[in-house]
Amino acid sequence: MKKYLTKSDEETRQLAFNIARQSLGKIFALSGDLGAGKTTFSQGFAKGLGIKDKIISPTFVLIKQYEIVRLHKLPKTKKMLYHVDLYRVESENIKGLGIDEILFDSNNFVLIEWAEKIEKILSKETIKINIEIIKDTKRLITIF
Repeated sequence: MKKYLTKSDEETRQLAFNIARQSLGKIFALSGDLGAGKTTFSQGFAKGLGIKDKIISPTFVLIKQYEIVRLHKLPKTKKMLYHVDLYRVESENIKGLGIDEILFDSNNFVLIEWAEKIEKILSKETIKINIEIIKDTKRLITIF
């Protein structure tokens, strides 16, 4: 377990950028209260994978996908980033979303906001990240 204290949105994005560059894993389960910074973290993570698109929370569309054009200065890859937001989804309705296929495709990186709703289907290799607001824009980010 590692703990980080970030003092601004930009520091949170930079931490996520660095985590993405280190390629610690493929599936990241993000948890934290509403407004804690899960999407802010996702923005930095996507940038770390070389994604130039604007990253916004997929709260209403549930899943957004982005092509990873360059990963660590390698030529074009066929890898994808899936940004999943389960805030509005009831646990019993998750099966129909196709998340199983996304999670088990080795070409995918997956960031899941409100991942506690699918904790039972996440692999043991999933990296769990809890984001907690300490004060104003200060966040305690714990990686398990």
